[in-house]
Amino acid sequence: MKQQSRARVRQMSAQMWFDFSTVVVALIFFTVAWPTLHITHAVPPAVQPFMAALAAFPVLLVRINPALGWAISAGSGMLIALAIPHQPNNDMPMQVVHILSLFVLLFAVAVRTTVPIIGVAWVATSLLLGTTMSNEGGVASSVWGWPIALGAVVLFGLLVRWLVQSRKQLVRQEEENEVERARRVILEEKARIARDLHDVVAHHMSLVVVQAQTAPYRVEGVTPAARAEFESIGATAREALNEIRGMLGVLRSDGQAPEHTPQPKATDVPSLFEGALRAGVRIAWTIDGQLETVPDGAGLALYRITQESLSNASRHAPEAPVQVHLRVGPLVELIVGNGPTATVARPVGNGGHGIAGMQARALAVGGDLTAGPRPDGGFEVHARIPLNPTTTLDPVLVEQAAN
Repeated sequence: MKQQSRARVRQMSAQMWFDFSTVVVALIFFTVAWPTLHITHAVPPAVQPFMAALAAFPVLLVRINPALGWAISAGSGMLIALAIPHQPNNDMPMQVVHILSLFVLLFAVAVRTTVPIIGVAWVATSLLLGTTMSNEGGVASSVWGWPIALGAVVLFGLLVRWLVQSRKQLVRQEEENEVERARRVILEEKARIARDLHDVVAHHMSLVVVQAQTAPYRVEGVTPAARAEFESIGATAREALNEIRGMLGVLRSDGQAPEHTPQPKATDVPSLFEGALRAGVRIAWTIDGQLETVPDGAGLALYRITQESLSNASRHAPEAPVQVHLRVGPLVELIVGNGPTATVARPVGNGGHGIAGMQARALAVGGDLTAGPRPDGGFEVHARIPLNPTTTLDPVLVEQAAN
């Protein structure tokens, strides 16, 4: 908006300077035409300022309405050439100032008006000057001289016109690009919100569902009323997840958007294990190596993959034990597996982007991820993330790769 305001100010200043220059030129033409009119034409002194004004002041319309200014100048020139007697020693039908005004206005017509009007103005001006600019001895001006000279003026005006139009088109294209960039920023912000909903809110809501579903089996002495309350909590949480899944379809879009909050790192992964354990998940984990050595990009991908894997395990196999093996070496290797479950979990939500998103995150940092059922009936996620990928990506891009 500031750039557009500055552009408008510059445009207004340019127009003001152009109008000021036009007024100065018109006054110069008038001050030259009036004192010299008695030398070229035999007119009463009282009429001289009006004839000088007809020669000079149509230039004032050069920006507002050049076609009207040219029509006034050409019409008055023809009237003066045919009706006003010349001085004995003058062969020109009109003053030099008048001819200069015609040239200026014809140039403005070529720059500002449509092609048919330009053609009419060029032909009419050529006929006017070609038929009137002759001496009393009968030696006419060159038949092609005036059309060629005026044609050069028109051609130069058209070149200026095309240059100005190209410049305006370039500015308009830049404005459209700016609008498109703003639109993409909005869409990218929606994509970021969608990822946060899926990776954070859906994760914790899934744990709420798991806690509500497994509480009657984990807690002794649950009364029928408490069991019904747990069922109600689970149903409400599942409904909330359904709404979140629906929002993802609206918010997801392509692109990368700048992040404004700190992103999780590899050192935050153990908190996911502890949170799942507090939620009642039968989880066991081992960590080999120093998580502090994992770069931010790889750490963010590791965190999100672990988060999604735990959500899927607790959601689809709520009673099965979960084993996590995390090893930091030349690369980060993560294995999240759950055993078989005898109880079929009720579907949570309407489907999501979990496995595809995890694979995209791993690929974004030069790694890979496989996920599938195990021979014993369980499910396993195996991710390999290099510590020093050949192509280093910004952590923000890693976060956005799941889109």
